[in-house]
Amino acid sequence: MSTTTAPAAPAPAIAKKPGGIGRAREFGILAALILVVVAATVKNPNFLFSADGWRDLLLTPSILMLVAVGQAIVIITRNVDLSVGSVMGLTAFLTGRLFIDVPGIPIPLVVLAAVVFGGVLGLINGALVAFARVPAMVITLGTLYAYRGVNVLWTGSDQVHPSDLPREFLGLGTQQILTIPVLSIVAIIVLALAAWYMRNTRGGREYYAIGSDPAAAELYGLKTTRRVLSAFVLSGALAGLAGVFYVARYGSVSSQVGSGWELDAVGAAVIGGIAITGGVGTVWGAAIGAMLLMTINRALPILGIPDFWQRAVVGVLIIGAIVLDRVLAVRQRRQLIEARDDS
Repeated sequence: MSTTTAPAAPAPAIAKKPGGIGRAREFGILAALILVVVAATVKNPNFLFSADGWRDLLLTPSILMLVAVGQAIVIITRNVDLSVGSVMGLTAFLTGRLFIDVPGIPIPLVVLAAVVFGGVLGLINGALVAFARVPAMVITLGTLYAYRGVNVLWTGSDQVHPSDLPREFLGLGTQQILTIPVLSIVAIIVLALAAWYMRNTRGGREYYAIGSDPAAAELYGLKTTRRVLSAFVLSGALAGLAGVFYVARYGSVSSQVGSGWELDAVGAAVIGGIAITGGVGTVWGAAIGAMLLMTINRALPILGIPDFWQRAVVGVLIIGAIVLDRVLAVRQRRQLIEARDDS
């Protein structure tokens, strides 16, 4: 009696190393960033050619950059984390309270506590998404309000003021190495590590595989639940680190810290080439998108553009990025069909 062997489950599409389209997209966003900087500098040379202007150009986007990198990893898995702004607010207040309630506490310990706390909040999001099988947008929209409510309840009418914080910690928000802010250097190191992991490790490639085709990834035997959990943990941990950065940069914390940052993080990731449908893009693109958004917010008032049009420009960029992703996806699908017909 002859036996037939069942066909093996198809391997999910693993993202290739960034190629022509991906690089072109990122170079396009980088060119737009340079154009905005040049236009603002022509209008007001102090935008770039001053100590404060150069510092703010590098330092201000570093906080959103961290949040956008975590958001990018989540979106690549075909999910979204709308709670990152609330996580950032909670960890920012935690940072301030630790310095107030535990005098003399080492700064590295405070940073570690904030990152771990953010990771735990991300783990809650990931567990609800991975095990309850509820869409991430619904879950994280709920935790956005839940975490913000906890923050308001915890903070009350209290605020953290610069006088409550150690001088050494506040110095991190202004210190520079070779004219580059220390916080920006840390953000770039985190970005480089995340980019290396996503590009060169099996775990990073599995994020792309899950986002490209979740069903095929499960059939192929990938640990999708573990990867989704880890993506949300990374997102929460990076939002926690962003909360520390915020306190070091601005010195004061209220219950409204982080409000609206979740939309900025999603916008930065999408503008930077992360497909909202998952499986496409790089964290480098998300970081450039974050720099573009924050630079636009600083540059457009200098160019005399009213506040309404400032927000409209960001909206146009996001819509344009989504439309471009759709056009590229349709073109790629058509090319695959033509190639299959020719073979």
